[in-house]
Amino acid sequence: MRQSIRYPAIIGALFAAQAFSPAANAIGDAAFNYETAKDLIEVCSSDSDGAALACRAFLEATVQYHDAISGRKRMKRLTCYPKGTTVEQAREAFLAWGRQNAGDATSMQELPAVAVVRALAGAYPCR
Repeated sequence: MRQSIRYPAIIGALFAAQAFSPAANAIGDAAFNYETAKDLIEVCSSDSDGAALACRAFLEATVQYHDAISGRKRMKRLTCYPKGTTVEQAREAFLAWGRQNAGDATSMQELPAVAVVRALAGAYPCR
């Protein structure tokens, strides 16, 4: 993803999300829970600036981790997003996956990082 592969960008986003956390409390502490896919969907669906930064940081961290571990010789890539894909496009793909799977209790209870990779693999499959 453009701008998401750079480690300084994710570190900055994480610090920014932390810095905005008092302001982000306006949408409630429960909105910043990252235990399930449903929790992350709520964060990424929010219009608050703090939630937007928190969502971006989570998506970037998940993609960077995927890219780092799949860059090893024996690890197969799970998602193959095209060069120039933005974090906003990843967010849109994740939220679309969330809408498609909203009625699936098992999917909504998955770890959020797993759900992000599933969403991106669906939107940007490897061929």
